Amino acid sequence: MKLDMHCHTKEGSLDGKITLYETIVTLRQKGYQGMLITDHNSYKAYRHYKKNIENTDKDFEDFTVLKGIEYDTIDAGHIIVVMPTGVKLPILELRGLPVNLLIDIVHHFGGILGPAHPCGEKYLSLMNTRRGKKSRSLMARFDFVETYNACESSQSNHAAAELARHYNKPGTGGSDSHKELCVGMGYTVIDSEIKNETDLIHAIRSDTAISSGGEPYMFTTKQKIGRINNVLVYSFWLYNKFLALYKRHKRKAELKENKLYQYSSGHKRFRRKWHISHTAGNSYSRQKGA
Repeated sequence: MKLDMHCHTKEGSLDGKITLYETIVTLRQKGYQGMLITDHNSYKAYRHYKKNIENTDKDFEDFTVLKGIEYDTIDAGHIIVVMPTGVKLPILELRGLPVNLLIDIVHHFGGILGPAHPCGEKYLSLMNTRRGKKSRSLMARFDFVETYNACESSQSNHAAAELARHYNKPGTGGSDSHKELCVGMGYTVIDSEIKNETDLIHAIRSDTAISSGGEPYMFTTKQKIGRINNVLVYSFWLYNKFLALYKRHKRKAELKENKLYQYSSGHKRFRRKWHISHTAGNSYSRQKGA
């Protein structure tokens, strides 16, 4: 089954220039059987799909739309998260969690996660963040690695593929599309039928054959403006820090109300603050067969 596992939409991402409907149409025309919505810290597009597309357009019955998110951590860049079908975690729409707490929470509720473009831009990509450089063992906690991103350089994608091989993780691919021309330029092929998020999680966690690839998108902002892109990257870093700080109160309220801190295996300062006793989470560790 062929999927684009990194898609942004106009409904869910501020920088999205293509609607979810247009994305589905384009992917079907290119021979894809499904897609993973990965808007930034938002499930708006998926809610739009459930309300306005899923049961109203019979032409799309042969196409699978999966609920995912590209979460902006405070310390490790962008992380793609997929939760089991029907599991709702409002905290995932509030950017700014530290990556280890994010991993603990996602794994406790049966989800999977992996770094998007892990060897890409500074601040935005795991291996080019201070946390990623300082804690190389962090990679072992992820369930997959995005090994092909159509908006990244061949060097970045090659390094991501080497990372996946080193840590024995399955590699996924996606277009990272924000515009129509980019849709479907990255793919993941899974040797299994994927009808929902739980199916995808099972495929990632099992020994199901998974491959990724695509063709580079040559019209990214980075390629158009060259070195000036560094200014934009730093500006985005500041923007992310500001919004993370702005949403801090909401995050804490959500964590406290739903007792999410108790699923952390290493955040003592949070447990002290809220006086919550530690309960070990059900962290998942992939064991590939021979």
